[in-house]
Amino acid sequence: MLTIHDVLETNQMIQKHNLDVRTITMGISLLDCCSSDGRTLCKNIYDKVTRYGEHLVQTGEDIAREFGVPIINKRVSVTPIALVAGCSDLDNYVEIARTLDKAAKTIGIDFIGGFSALVERGYAEGDKKLIASIPEALACTDLVCSSVAVGSTKAGINMDAVAEMGRVFKELGELTKNQDALGCAKLVVFSNAVEDNPFMAGAFHGVTQGDSCVSVGVSGPGVVKRALENVKGEPFDVVAETIKKTAFKITRVGQLVAQEASRRLHVPFGIIDLSLAPTPAVGDSVAAILEEMGLESCGACGTTAALALLNDAVKKGGLMASSRVGGLSGAFIPVSEDKGMLEAVGRGSLSLEKLEAMTCVCSVGLDMIAIPGSTTASTISALIADEAAIGMINNKTTAVRVIPVPGKDVGDTVEFGGLLGHCPIIDINKYKSDAFIARGGRIPAPMRSLTN
Repeated sequence: MLTIHDVLETNQMIQKHNLDVRTITMGISLLDCCSSDGRTLCKNIYDKVTRYGEHLVQTGEDIAREFGVPIINKRVSVTPIALVAGCSDLDNYVEIARTLDKAAKTIGIDFIGGFSALVERGYAEGDKKLIASIPEALACTDLVCSSVAVGSTKAGINMDAVAEMGRVFKELGELTKNQDALGCAKLVVFSNAVEDNPFMAGAFHGVTQGDSCVSVGVSGPGVVKRALENVKGEPFDVVAETIKKTAFKITRVGQLVAQEASRRLHVPFGIIDLSLAPTPAVGDSVAAILEEMGLESCGACGTTAALALLNDAVKKGGLMASSRVGGLSGAFIPVSEDKGMLEAVGRGSLSLEKLEAMTCVCSVGLDMIAIPGSTTASTISALIADEAAIGMINNKTTAVRVIPVPGKDVGDTVEFGGLLGHCPIIDINKYKSDAFIARGGRIPAPMRSLTN
């Protein structure tokens, strides 16, 4: 039963420590939009997205106002377009991306995800067309986000797709170079992609889900840091318990918002994603939580252990609070979006190699990292392969969202604005991986894939 103390505590979390609902994301199946005629397909997609999502933004604003909980983004995720468009007569899927962008703007949402392909085991014709369309599609649209799943614990890693995605990042960076390669911020490559992730750029509506649902992503790094300030010097058992209790409270806020959004929008409740997603704002940093545990700077020895504790405790607290916890749920480490991470990079304590080690225990992977524009496609592909291997072997989701900025090198800084923040160009290993990537084929699934 809620007490006045619980109410006051939640108010403090919101007003002083940046607790927010980062996103309400409506998932929409487009499987019934399929058509062999491209024009009919685009019309079907536009009509369904605008019909289902018509009241999403207003509902989010109403709930935020009535409950006093900030809801930062309203988004839509759709069935991977490579599946939906596979039988169409379209030579490429750029027009579908424009249709999604138009629909998103019509209903007033912040982003629409699902310009996606799932190619862990190989390509269908629709997958090939979608991946080839990504650079132009993301360069000519504002709100469309794209993802490609190249590996999984069950399937291994499709190295042909990995090689292709390195070239896609390079081409997209060039096409959006006047915006410091901002188009790359809307593209992510996955291993073990999940079907119910409400966060962009990787959100898509999986085919095992129903016709529609509404999911909520809650974030509160500042709340967790404030809670840890009260247990300075205490053993890690106490630290873990404190994070669990805090995550429980944060998840309950998300549960309340999700249930209300589901009721008002007349669609099923999907999941709560309890991910500590930082922002460039002061007091909203995952790095600050790790430093509160006793590290002089994020990236110091002990950072990976601290992040492992944080991620595990967040998941345990969320699972106690709701039976609908899903998505990624844990801690994100997007460099450009986290003030503490940026400061750590600036002082030299946090490198790309340390970030890769941290991805072994966090929710996603190498996220929102700006790299020199001279970085080759094969080097980017090799970076993707490394992250995919971490996900495959550890049976967890990993991802890569890197931004090769044309004309920029180590020592330069790029400004993306808003929640995407800014980022110094991070140094990347100069030794070549060309011959490695040129092999192609597939890295086989590990022993742990044999679980039946």
